[in-house]
Amino acid sequence: MDYIKIRFIDDFDHLGSGFEKTVEDIFRSITPLFTSAERSWTPQMDIYETPDEIIILGEIAGVNKEDLELEISTKAIKIFGKRSEFTRIENASYRLAEIQYGNFERILHLPAPIDPEIVSASYSNGFLQVRIAKLTRNKTYKVQIE
Repeated sequence: MDYIKIRFIDDFDHLGSGFEKTVEDIFRSITPLFTSAERSWTPQMDIYETPDEIIILGEIAGVNKEDLELEISTKAIKIFGKRSEFTRIENASYRLAEIQYGNFERILHLPAPIDPEIVSASYSNGFLQVRIAKLTRNKTYKVQIE
């Protein structure tokens, strides 16, 4: 059985400003073959919430499971990895080049407090599914007075 790497961390100190549009993204929209030394792309993600858990679904077709990693804190999840480029066909002129390759990274802030110890992840047919248990908010504890 293969496993997806999950690391638990306290916090994401390097979250950045949320400014996701880069110079490369702007030029790639004009000329799809534009590339910098290190390509990057942004996979599409959905977040669902049930009373008991948060479910994240990521569309990352073409990424090998070995090139996929997750880091989880109590506030956010970081999904990152790399999609390798297919071998280009010799003597071919590309008329359209929309598929993005290279490194990717998504940091998703979670809509509710979670238990980072109760996480499962699966990858099938190009979709990553991460299920994270929510912390119980309405739980009361009896405190003994001394």
